Amino acid sequence: MQKGKQNFAAGSATGAAPALDHGAIAQDPGKATSPGLFCKELATQFRVRPGEIALLRLEKDLLKFIFPEHLKTAGAIPVSSSSAVAAHTAMTKKVELFNNFVKVRHANIFEAVKASGGDEAPPEQPPIQKLMSAPVMNAERKVLGVIQVSRKGYDLNSAGQDFTLDDLQQLEAAAENLSKMPFIKEG
Repeated sequence: MQKGKQNFAAGSATGAAPALDHGAIAQDPGKATSPGLFCKELATQFRVRPGEIALLRLEKDLLKFIFPEHLKTAGAIPVSSSSAVAAHTAMTKKVELFNNFVKVRHANIFEAVKASGGDEAPPEQPPIQKLMSAPVMNAERKVLGVIQVSRKGYDLNSAGQDFTLDDLQQLEAAAENLSKMPFIKEG
């Protein structure tokens, strides 16, 4: 196992995921009627910037960004990619947590895409230092997409606190709520 990486079995990080205990997504998943609203609420829940949330929908063996907005036209990730964490998450159907992500071999092409303004990202984006990734699956365990939460910074300390197993369980619960939303099923 690579240093800074923790993998967890498909279905649950440490057993049944508890219900989210804060945020509108936990109280009423139906409130998030768009990918942007869902991801902004998730960003608030995890105390990250909206640009540190990525939501990808699986369409014909390609993972396509549906959030953040500036990545929608940046390309797609083949699920067969051996260097993309999102593809690995989709293929294995397992949640993943990396608190030292810069040491993990990964495709970083999308980190270089600049946001087109707004409050999604600072003008000069630091790299992802910490990352959680969860598959979004329907009731039949078919992968619909992947949701990722990151913490960016110029080093581990500037990126903020490490993600915890509780955070991973909350992301897993959010992915379950997300699987019921129409915008993840489109495509």
